[in-house]
Amino acid sequence: MLKAFISVVVFFAISNSFGQKISVQEYVETYKDAAIAQMKRLGVPASIILAQGILETENGNSELVKKSNNHFGIKCKSTWTGMSVSHTDDAPNECFRKYNSAEESYRDHSDYLFNSPRYASLFQLAPTDYKGWAYGLKKAGYATNPRYPQILISNIEKYNLQQYNFEEGSSEQIKVTAVNSTPTDKSISVASEVVIQKEPNVFKKLFSNRKNKSNQFFNKLSAVMVFKGTSLLAIATENDIALVKLLEYNDLKEDGLLKEDQWIYLEKKHKEGNRDIYTALQNETLHSVSQNNGVQLSLLAQYNQLDEETNIKIGTLIKLRPGVVLNTQVVKPAAQTLHEVQAKEGLYSIAKKYNVTVDEIKEWNQLSGNDLKMGQQLIIAK
Repeated sequence: MLKAFISVVVFFAISNSFGQKISVQEYVETYKDAAIAQMKRLGVPASIILAQGILETENGNSELVKKSNNHFGIKCKSTWTGMSVSHTDDAPNECFRKYNSAEESYRDHSDYLFNSPRYASLFQLAPTDYKGWAYGLKKAGYATNPRYPQILISNIEKYNLQQYNFEEGSSEQIKVTAVNSTPTDKSISVASEVVIQKEPNVFKKLFSNRKNKSNQFFNKLSAVMVFKGTSLLAIATENDIALVKLLEYNDLKEDGLLKEDQWIYLEKKHKEGNRDIYTALQNETLHSVSQNNGVQLSLLAQYNQLDEETNIKIGTLIKLRPGVVLNTQVVKPAAQTLHEVQAKEGLYSIAKKYNVTVDEIKEWNQLSGNDLKMGQQLIIAK
């Protein structure tokens, strides 16, 4: 704990001596341990704590945080007996709490939320439900900015703050160790209306035994269409699947933000395809062939005697089943068009536009149903 405190002091001493601005990444790296400690103590999501700190302090560069160590813009209130500073915010020279260290500020922020009745409903949420917390904070009156939830969520997903809700290197959420504890730090006066909640259900289990929430299917597998920039961890959390399992199902090695719109499987892919051969309609990777056809990458590589990292040229024939004999490896590809689905557009209208049948579109795109999403890319092969 002392080591972490010293590192924070040294960090700011160096930054301030040279007048350099602190980046978001530097802020997160400096305070992630403090946020995780508070999540373990009372159950406030570490991702939410960090996102609020980034926003309220301009990632550690605001005038208020520099003169008060107040990372969350908490005002004095009538019961505050600790140190304070005057700062112009919503009104001139308002009273804000001052702390000896950032660690004190992080602790008081958690106490403030935990002991205020208006935030009690948030502790009924899973500590990993950062979206629920973001909207709940706004609804309870934490901030006046109408876009407050969206800003928090955007920062969480942009900087992958969700990872700090989980044990390092694990898909297990951080365990809250003191659900019913009342703050005992006598050096800090907590917010007004101190109420001890009766066993709040902080432990909504993240990875329940119920089936995932998706009712979409791709290649006859449960899947979700996910847009560029979405975090894999967010997908796993939203669908009650361990991150390690989601990565396994989709033949991925690590968490990150998706680089393109794509289907993400919520269950293990098939051992073989629904046909013998797939013809590459564009230059792609063996992994994308695996995803497009719902066949496990390792088996696809085995059937074709290829490395899993192989790049596939347009027109290449790929075996989707074992024992298939190919006459040639490259054929002249059919002419193709990529169609982006527009709002309220259905398969029938798209088929009519290109003078093809609905069944052909479904076959080209391995669709098992008629549901489409706006922005979805469809292959139209002629």
